[in-house]
Amino acid sequence: MSKLKFAYTEETVVTREEFPLQKAKEVLKNEVIAVIGYGVQGPAQALNLKDNGFHVIVGQRKNSASWDKAVKEGWEPNKNLFSIEEACQKGTFICYLLSDAAQMQMWSTVREFLTPGKTLCFSHGFSVTYSDKTGVVPPPHVDVVLVAPKGSGRSVRKLFEQGKGINSSYAIEQDYTKKAEEKTLAFGIGVGSGYLFQTNFKHEVYSDLFGERGVLMGALAGIISAQYEVLRENGHSPSEAFNETVEELTQSLVPLISENGMDWMFKNCSTTAQRGALDWMPKFKKATLPVFHSLYKSVSTGEEARIVISSNSREDYREKLEAELQKLHNEEIWQVGQTVRKLRP
Repeated sequence: MSKLKFAYTEETVVTREEFPLQKAKEVLKNEVIAVIGYGVQGPAQALNLKDNGFHVIVGQRKNSASWDKAVKEGWEPNKNLFSIEEACQKGTFICYLLSDAAQMQMWSTVREFLTPGKTLCFSHGFSVTYSDKTGVVPPPHVDVVLVAPKGSGRSVRKLFEQGKGINSSYAIEQDYTKKAEEKTLAFGIGVGSGYLFQTNFKHEVYSDLFGERGVLMGALAGIISAQYEVLRENGHSPSEAFNETVEELTQSLVPLISENGMDWMFKNCSTTAQRGALDWMPKFKKATLPVFHSLYKSVSTGEEARIVISSNSREDYREKLEAELQKLHNEEIWQVGQTVRKLRP
């Protein structure tokens, strides 16, 4: 375990070098890892663990699309693919990867199989942090931990297959066995984490909800839409508006920022771009900072959790969600994008 400085702040980080895969396999050699749920994160984490040589089984509702997907991806019924109840019974390290809504629905069933000494692992702090709304309160005689890869399930699997991996956060909420941290780190290495940084359940879910509503998705989609709209209103063609708003961002600038940083990008663009970016950056920050403060408050007070739970519990939620997603799909900017992507060399 290392203490590394991130800018001016020291944090705890665990790398593959100090916690190699062989050590992780030794720590978990007597554990049956039961991945519950085969939706978003489940496939990637289960397959990565399997490929790394861990004893892993999958628990999923029978006669479901996710069950069929698991079978297609090599999981065998009654061998390493079971119902949720069977997997929870057989598992000693239960990785609870159902959706937040499904975790609430299945909690009474899963809790029944949390016998003393087992580990209950999450990849999102939602259910435990907002337990007053979800009803998910783990019993005191189990370890309760978190390993949260900082990327989508597809990214977790793709980067693993490329031999790279992705960074993850980890947290210990409850250490009944006094071995929770070692097992958590081993699991994190097992799913392919490049390194793991320490957090807690509350901070993980606050940053996650805040980030996906903000820069990662909500804010990004909003400012992209606004810039495209202004360009179109002023006579620019759809292709020009898209290329200047989305294509250059995703295909040129973001990869370079990822590799070198925004400060490097500012130093390595034209003087015209530099001047404009430096002048307008504080204006955009001033305009959006109140929105971000409002968003964080909505997350930290539990209002965002209430909205999610309330929405997901409606009978017509899926139908209305599909309508909202279809509306986004039909917007001119994303229809233009389909053509532009086909033209990429």
